[in-house]
Amino acid sequence: MAIINATDSNFAENIKEGVVLVDFWAPWCGPCKMIAPVLEELSGEVEGKANIVKVNVDDNQATASQFGIMSIPTLLLFKDGEVAEKVVGFQPKEALAQLVEKHV
Repeated sequence: MAIINATDSNFAENIKEGVVLVDFWAPWCGPCKMIAPVLEELSGEVEGKANIVKVNVDDNQATASQFGIMSIPTLLLFKDGEVAEKVVGFQPKEALAQLVEKHV
């Protein structure tokens, strides 16, 4: 499953069903660049169980504001459209995998 790049206009559609891990990021953010390959790897492992969505906070400020994103990377785990977990900062793949597994 490819990672989905969401925008302000399609964000709600991308999180409304199932388990979705959302990465709020920006291109100038060092830790965001570090977590990107981790999320790519994780997307293959959670395929069929969860989706991974990325939101560029520079381009989609309404969505970032809606969820009170103050620092990046911030990862929100949604279950059927509701925030179930929040993690701020770089996380190893194992920690993110456990986060997703708790909710599938």
